[in-house]
Amino acid sequence: MYITILAAQPVMPNLNSVRAFLEDQHIQIVDTDALPVAKTLAEVRCAERWHLKSDSADLDSIAWSDLGLADNVDINFQHQSEAISDIKLAVFDMDSTLIQCEVIDELALRAGVGDQVSTITERAMRGELDFNQSFAERLSLLRGLEADVARQIAKDLPFSDGVRELMVSLRGMNVKTVIISGGFRLFAEHVAAELGMDEFFANTLEVSAGLLTGAVVPPIVNAEYKEAKLREIAASMGISMRQTMAVGDGANDLKMLNAAGIGVAFRAKPVVRSQARYQLSTVGLDGALYFLGKRRG
Repeated sequence: MYITILAAQPVMPNLNSVRAFLEDQHIQIVDTDALPVAKTLAEVRCAERWHLKSDSADLDSIAWSDLGLADNVDINFQHQSEAISDIKLAVFDMDSTLIQCEVIDELALRAGVGDQVSTITERAMRGELDFNQSFAERLSLLRGLEADVARQIAKDLPFSDGVRELMVSLRGMNVKTVIISGGFRLFAEHVAAELGMDEFFANTLEVSAGLLTGAVVPPIVNAEYKEAKLREIAASMGISMRQTMAVGDGANDLKMLNAAGIGVAFRAKPVVRSQARYQLSTVGLDGALYFLGKRRG
């Protein structure tokens, strides 16, 4: 059993509070390993693995990720058997995961309703609102916006830290990469092409006479759709769910994260962090590689 510690700096902090906690819990550090970091991230990342044992503490019950946040590092606990080296499929939410924004909020800014829409988005991602209802409410506020505005926004999307390194490594491992997004196809198509991903699924904005109608073409990509699509793709590939990874940040990603062999909450809302198996809150998306049991790139 071990913990993986990831820091968004080139040298690991002293982690005195982590060591003190382990000592208080009668947990022994059996061995430590420095883990490799992609060359492009060497100046902003470091990683270690601490092998642990204890005759009295229940290692599974400890909130490791909360402990890491106190030292501005990501700490995730794994049994050796959980490190899955034969992942074949990795699926990703797009907004606030692969990219550093919510595209519906960007559209709302151009429509002059930014504050109204971003407030609803934030509550929906925290799980405080029904996704379908909040989605319809936000879309209705975009009615009349020129469709070309979306195409302009797509050209300048800010990608998340570490996402290119993650995709290069996954391709090197022959892992199929797919976007399953509650955002919109126009943006997902651009992101997938830019990152060299294999496939994408997202909502289609309804357009009439060059203007957004404030609706989408069914079906809506919600939590149930995301989980079902993950299972559908895995089945079509002839692989088990254990051979899948899913990464997302919002409440509508939870079903997908919990269905996957490795579910990663990325810079996620509290409700998602509390329920997902793995968390990344300080480092970039490249951190997901350290949960796979082998590391390339």
